[in-house]
Amino acid sequence: MGNRPLDKLNDALENSVLVRLRGAREFRGTLQGYDIHMNLLLEDAEELVDGEVTRQIKTVIVRGDNVVYVSP
Repeated sequence: MGNRPLDKLNDALENSVLVRLRGAREFRGTLQGYDIHMNLLLEDAEELVDGEVTRQIKTVIVRGDNVVYVSP
């Protein structure tokens, strides 16, 4: 358990996370992987608009430069 951002992502692996993207898009899903650029792999993801689920997506790859925050 470290204090660096990637340590926090490592702690969140295999857990549900909420990812906020630029442009106010949000995804919630199980974090399956990430890399040093903070590209994220989410499984069983849902796209959220105003807190409401708009669609279900099996697998989503999120480009790290679009990520505003990741919340467990």
